[in-house]
Amino acid sequence: MAMGNGMNGNGMGQPGNGLEQELNQLKRQYERLREDKVRTEQNLDNIARQLADLEAQAVQQYGTANPEELGRLLETKRAENARLVAEYRAHISSIMEGLQKLEQGGN
Repeated sequence: MAMGNGMNGNGMGQPGNGLEQELNQLKRQYERLREDKVRTEQNLDNIARQLADLEAQAVQQYGTANPEELGRLLETKRAENARLVAEYRAHISSIMEGLQKLEQGGN
């Protein structure tokens, strides 16, 4: 009776089956990780292309793609908008005052 590596029909084959199951599980896990890696690399490539497109658009529209310069430009535009709103508010107030004077003088 020769026994071959503990793999006879009396239950001695369990450790081998357990290793085979673990190996199969590790292979599936490896495949999932490989697919995740490929998907992540594709996402990274897409994001890099989008960034390059946005930088080119920023240079075209604003003359720069530098975040600090864009921030300064944004602050300048905000200050200009605030000034314009204040002027418009004053203009509307003067129109309303003029209308009130006309209404009071017209009675």
